[in-house]
This record gives sequence, C-alpha cells and structure tokens, in this order.
Amino acid sequence: MTEFPSQAARTAVAAALAGDESGQDVTTAWSVPEGLAAVAEIRALQGGIAGSLPVVAAPHRVAVLIRPGFIPFELGIPHRIFGTARDATLAPLYEVVTCTPGGPGLVQSDSDVAVHVAHGPEAVEDADTVVVPASHEYGPVYEKGLLTPELAEAFRRIRPGTRIVSICTGAFALAAAGLLDDRPATTHWATTDQFRKLFPRVRLDPEVLFTDDGDVLTSAGVASGIDLCLHLVRRDHGAAVAQDVARRTVVPPHREGGQAQYIQRYLPDPDGPGAAATRAWATERLAEPLTLAELARHAAMSVRTFTRRFRDETGESPGQWLVRQRVEHARTLLESSDLPMEQIARECGFGTAQSLRAHVQSALGVTPTAYRRTFHRAA
Repeated sequence: MTEFPSQAARTAVAAALAGDESGQDVTTAWSVPEGLAAVAEIRALQGGIAGSLPVVAAPHRVAVLIRPGFIPFELGIPHRIFGTARDATLAPLYEVVTCTPGGPGLVQSDSDVAVHVAHGPEAVEDADTVVVPASHEYGPVYEKGLLTPELAEAFRRIRPGTRIVSICTGAFALAAAGLLDDRPATTHWATTDQFRKLFPRVRLDPEVLFTDDGDVLTSAGVASGIDLCLHLVRRDHGAAVAQDVARRTVVPPHREGGQAQYIQRYLPDPDGPGAAATRAWATERLAEPLTLAELARHAAMSVRTFTRRFRDETGESPGQWLVRQRVEHARTLLESSDLPMEQIARECGFGTAQSLRAHVQSALGVTPTAYRRTFHRAA
C-alpha cells in the first residue's frame, strides 16, 4: 500500500477521489506524482473489493530549523499552531520537531534562554514542511547574503517538493539559499533596505503580513508568523480546523496575507467612537446587503470619516473586509453543512451561486464544490 509522504499528496488524493474536474485541478496545481500514484493504486484496489478503501494518512511532519540567536517566541509559534491542530477524532494532524544545523545539543537564544535540541539537520530530510525562524546572531547571512557551511548543508538535505516557510528575518536564509529568486517574499519591515541590497532578484513586498507562493512562504515580523501558520492549517485542513486552533490559542482566526504588516493606527479616545462595534454588528448581518452608508450610519460617522477610521483600525477598506467575512462564513458552511449553493450564497450575502463561486474562486483558488469535497465534515 502506498504511503503518503506529504500533505500535498493527501490533498491530491482527497480531491482526485472526489471524481470531477476539481480533482484534476488540485492535483495539477500541486504537481504531486506520489499523490496521483496513490490515487491509481487505491482505485485499482477498490475495483477488486466491495466497498471503499479508507485512506489513513500519517501526520504531516514539520521540522523547525533554529540557529543560535533564535527568538523563543518564534520557535513556539509552529509548535503551538501546528501542534494544536486535531482531526475529528482528536488525532494530531501534524508532528513538529525542532532541529539545528550544528547537530544535537544546547542552542542559545537571543535571551538568557537556551534549549536542548535533540535533532540535527537530518531531521529536514523527511519533513513535509521546514520552518526557518529568525536568528539575532547576525553573520554572513545578514551581512553578505551568504549561508554558513552548516546552514547550506541543512538546506541541501531538504527534499525537492518540501514546503519551506520563513518567519520574520528567516527570509534572509531562504533568499541566501536561492529559494526566493524571482518570487514574492516579505520580511520584517525594519530590515527591508538591507534585504533589497543583498537580494535584488527577490520580489520583496514589505507591506504585507505574509506571502504564499505555493511551496515557499514567508512572513513579516515576529507575530505575523502566527498568521502564516494559521494560513497553512487552513490551506491544509480547512477553515473549521484553523478556527479551532485559533480559538484554543486565543488569537484572531484570520488576517489576510495582503493586510499591512505595520499600520499607522488611529488611537481612539477610550470614550470616543470606533469601528469595532460596527464590525461586530455587521458580522451578525452578513446575509443582508450592507452598504457603506449603513455601516457609517451605525457607527454614527460620516462615510468619509468612517472609511478612514475603518482602514486605520484594520488595514482594509470596509468593502474588502466585508467580502472577506462573507468568504470565511461560506467556508464554514461548505465544511459543516449540506446546504445547497444558492442558500449558502444567500446566507453569506453573495446573493447568487454564481457570485458565491466567483468570490470563493478568487479568494481560495478553487470552486465552492471543490472546496466542499476536500474539507466537508460529516454531521
């Protein structure tokens, strides 16, 4: 029986077994030959026995590659976010291990905390995802854009097709390894000038929280690593699992990667008006055709003042925010219900199934039908 060495393979299997064009779309997008081979094997076996053959997938393996000078908070992010994710039977969806290029031993952080790391660079060899946090022990990576021999050896051990993720200035290491050439990326806003100087081929966007280029993803400074890891859980297992992780971690369930990483926020008078109450009011009325004028009226502001204050507080326009809330609500309904598309469209405020399809396709890259077949949970 074929084993599934990556989450990409499992996603391809789930979509391809669905039996319509969505499976072809997903498997083509992932380019996962082991997933397609598994589909063929499963179908052959199913053809010779009664009933269906269940596919039991091993947890997705995540290796967190830390270096001396690492930030303890950033080391904790992937362990907490991925380590909290569970399936419907409460089985872990990820296995997270920590490793270091220098081999097992004590690794000093940027504070008085040191951790004993049990794994060396060999841990990345069978990882489905490798996460590279920042390090404050500046050396050739940050000064010259060059990898140390140990770090270069660690990157050499990563299998082709492995998903690679950076948190904060961990993007310097990915860029020094040549993984970001001609690709979109971000890093901490305070280091962008040095990053551009060292890596002119990278399409750096210093304004966003994170970038997702398929198998290579980067996040901005520190806490945006939470947003990126939640994004990966959502991409791998759907909105319901990501929302459960966010709830257990007590963080916002979803901030778009394109949201500004550093917002000159309006600091309201504690007794004065703000847009938070109106956002809460709107999320309870997504089925209604909410207009900008209605939102401003609820906030007791002019349209112009409300729009400015809303963007200062969220980094988005009211329209962008409202569409995102509606797409998130649609994801939840697609995962958790058997409602017809027309009804989901009405309950989310999109009006028609055609509008629902257009917005979901634009936001998620797949149709509502494909999304439901991949992530639907039986009641």
